Amino acid sequence: MVQSMTKVHPRDVRETLRQIEEAQRAGCELMRVAIPDDEAVEALTEIREGSPIPIVADLHFNPKLALKVLRRGIDGIRVNPGTLPRGALKEVLSAAKEKDVVVRIGINAGSLPKGYLHYSSPSEAMVACALDTLQLAESLGLQKIKVSLKASEVLETIKAYRKFSMLSDYPLHLGITEAGPPFSGAIKSAVGMGILLNEGIGDTIRVSLTGPPILEVKAAYHILGALGLRRRGVEIISCPTCGRCEVDILPIVRELEERLQSVSYPIKVAVMGCVVNGPGEAKGADIGIAAGKSKGVLFRKGKVIEKLPPEQWVERLLEEVNRLIPSEGSGCRGSSETR
Repeated sequence: MVQSMTKVHPRDVRETLRQIEEAQRAGCELMRVAIPDDEAVEALTEIREGSPIPIVADLHFNPKLALKVLRRGIDGIRVNPGTLPRGALKEVLSAAKEKDVVVRIGINAGSLPKGYLHYSSPSEAMVACALDTLQLAESLGLQKIKVSLKASEVLETIKAYRKFSMLSDYPLHLGITEAGPPFSGAIKSAVGMGILLNEGIGDTIRVSLTGPPILEVKAAYHILGALGLRRRGVEIISCPTCGRCEVDILPIVRELEERLQSVSYPIKVAVMGCVVNGPGEAKGADIGIAAGKSKGVLFRKGKVIEKLPPEQWVERLLEEVNRLIPSEGSGCRGSSETR
């Protein structure tokens, strides 16, 4: 499952719901909302009622807020043993068990309890903390649990998840915490989560980026699609260009990205800068164009179907994409068939 997190205080209910709905249209299936104070607790009821997807309350430091959230009703909560004293944590876990609410035990390398700082590595400490917290939860009869073990260092995160997965069968939520801005953060997340997912580790994921939730969701689906685990939306295959290119294909790629972003049906679209080699190099694409100086070829599954002048390339690609989408699927915005 693909998860994200809202980026504003919940008191701004309208903006919170806007972010949730935008992310949901991009494929988000679970949304986490920070609950820093009573004002957030008050807003949470309206947010949950208006949200098209389940809401997870993110709770730190104040167990009273957690208990208020659980009494009002919530789909899930995230608790961090490093920000709640053990007695308070026990109280919150007991209340979650009573209300039959799913709990994510979220371990972060940067906020471990003091009793785990003597371990030789963050990964060892995170696993030990997770196992101890699970023992506490199980002693209370709590079973609806998933676990995360996040660090901003990719290799430490991988080590923690690998070790934990050998010791426990609890579902795992994957992420590289504080991954950074959209470009570098997506790369760090793809490396860390990609390795783990390829090994069969992970049940839910969040790409933690300094940016809007929709970017996190799009990045998550790119990671899943690259691994062949889940495909959603249009994947654009484009050549890196070289001295043989007679056409600047970057504006074409950008326009296609913009106009195809509303398509949820999985389709591969190729944009190649070489008429000679393009169709063959992108034969795995459902549809594509190989651009030349005065003409281009439209191809389907590597076979040329039409020769076109430059001014027709984008529109014809969009028409072909729409033909590939089942009738119940979403069409591409701005194409000649959907205007």
